[in-house]
Amino acid sequence: MNRVITLAAALFFVTVTAWAQEEQDAEGSHDHPLFSRLSGFYITAYDQKEFDSFVSPYIPEDQGPWEGKLTQINYNVKTGAKRASTIQIERNYENAVKKIGGKVLFHDDRILCAKIEANGAITYVQVEGFNDGINYQLTIVESKAMEQEVVADAAALSESIASTGKAAIYGIYFDTGKSEIKPESKPAIEQITKLMKDNMALSLYVVGHTDNVGTLESNLKLSSDRADAVVKALIAQGVESSRLKAAGVGPYSPVASNSTEDGKARNRRVELVSQK
Repeated sequence: MNRVITLAAALFFVTVTAWAQEEQDAEGSHDHPLFSRLSGFYITAYDQKEFDSFVSPYIPEDQGPWEGKLTQINYNVKTGAKRASTIQIERNYENAVKKIGGKVLFHDDRILCAKIEANGAITYVQVEGFNDGINYQLTIVESKAMEQEVVADAAALSESIASTGKAAIYGIYFDTGKSEIKPESKPAIEQITKLMKDNMALSLYVVGHTDNVGTLESNLKLSSDRADAVVKALIAQGVESSRLKAAGVGPYSPVASNSTEDGKARNRRVELVSQK
């Protein structure tokens, strides 16, 4: 009898051990740096591509597709762990998104689509719960940084102005609707300053551009205020005020379609235009 009990116990131990081994995170997988997982869940599948396109069926067509570094992580609740409802999964990620300044694009009792804008980059998030909360999928698309034509290279600035008469800058950052230059803009400001000091005969129009979100009047004022802020920052670095003139053209001169988020991001820029 004892031998039968011992055998049964051994089989139970082997079974539990097998379950535990099966419920380890998939090899090579890990949580995305932006979000932790819900307690009691493990990763069953993990896929990451340096660049791909993702179309969410839950948002309007004019807000997609999302393109960039694509990460998809599937989570499953562990055996014996407390199961979360789909709405609990959605609310947890919704609160996390809002905490870091993100915007909810769509949500219901099991789905969340959101956008996070920070430091000139856009990150899209989709969370979708299945099977009453037994599992869920997290999709994250990190939009590729815009082509940094003249962010931190005075030589590239000089070459662009010499060949085209202007240079587009995407390395000067502002909060949405604001004209105060953010601290992470320092490298770009320093390189524009170097450009001006290396080319003493150069005089520039500093031109602010916006996308088409908001009224024309507000965008014209915002673009002008941002251009003026850049001029003041350069003067503070020792550039003569007589060599700089600020102007704002709002949405009047787009370089991409405003029908996509990436296009809008490219249109929000500062340009340096030669006065000669």
